[in-house]
Amino acid sequence: MRAVRLSVVTAVATAAALTSVTACTQKSGADSGDQVIGVTATDDSCEVSKKEFPAGHIELAVENKGSKVTEVYLLFPDDRIVAERENIGPGIKQKVVAEVKAGDYVIACKPGMKGKGIRQDVKATGGSAARRNPKLDQAVAAYRQYVQEQADETLPLVETFAKAVKAGDVEAAKKAYAPSRLGWERTEPVAESFGDIDPKVDLREADLEPGQKWTGWHRLEKALWKNGKIGPEEKTLADRLVTDLEDWQQRVGTAEITPTSMANGAKELLDEVATGKVTGEEEFFSHTDLVDFKGNVEGAEKAYELLEPVARKNDPALAEELDKQFAALDALLDKYRADKADKASYAFVSYDKVGEDDRKELSDAVNALAEPLSKLAAAVVK
Repeated sequence: MRAVRLSVVTAVATAAALTSVTACTQKSGADSGDQVIGVTATDDSCEVSKKEFPAGHIELAVENKGSKVTEVYLLFPDDRIVAERENIGPGIKQKVVAEVKAGDYVIACKPGMKGKGIRQDVKATGGSAARRNPKLDQAVAAYRQYVQEQADETLPLVETFAKAVKAGDVEAAKKAYAPSRLGWERTEPVAESFGDIDPKVDLREADLEPGQKWTGWHRLEKALWKNGKIGPEEKTLADRLVTDLEDWQQRVGTAEITPTSMANGAKELLDEVATGKVTGEEEFFSHTDLVDFKGNVEGAEKAYELLEPVARKNDPALAEELDKQFAALDALLDKYRADKADKASYAFVSYDKVGEDDRKELSDAVNALAEPLSKLAAAVVK
């Protein structure tokens, strides 16, 4: 997942330990000591307490002993994400619980939230006896269909954007830019799980590594809004954006999706809002942050909607709180529609016109939803 700039919302960067669960309806078996893997991250090391453990539910007990904000990932050998935790501040301890099948994996720490990280090869042995509630299988199937639909619907919008760029039509390209991003924003955690697509299409200038070529939406955003012109390089990059998103469209059906990865992905979408959209850093040049904001919230709400029947049965109070906070955030976003009477429109006011007090109100509403949403994964595995 692309690195989040270090000027993130303090509440996110220093959050207390949250549990990330990724797979089944039974209670975690990670309570037993042989399935708890200690991960000690520093600015130049990533130490694990064991490199072999039983398959099934495992717990990464993470502690950041470094001076930099870090990230910890459990990865397949090809860099697909099994589980992750971002924005782990210095001195913070967190838990990441995942369900793994027998096989080889990688644990990676990313001090400063940059690069490929410091890596340790690990192995899960044996087999998993985890079983899943059929209602959660139905939720996964419906969510997989939703994610594919979002990718399928995104491609024509991206092609319209690219066509305007290649025609040199700055105003048409500006108009097509934000709509072309909505499907991606709604399903970003799944898109990012592949590892290699996100840096090609959604990297911000501030997140570039030394020597890294900048491609994707935000490179074109800068050309359109800051430079106000389109050159040969931008036209080439427009074609590349379409090609990279066609790759996403073809691969999205192969993504690893579980009930709790859906729940944790919903929380990640709120973190995306808190660390990029609320701060105005995501759409730095176009100020179309509220369109992305809405897309992230819609994606989180869709995952919750599909998981809600099981979550409500297992934790009625949590479901009631999530209903309340989603409704409050949706109502608050409605205040910023360009046409307040048109609730179906994705035309929002330019974010540079949103004052500090209003941004604080938005941030508070996001945090009020993010806190109970962080408990959704645990609720579906009770």
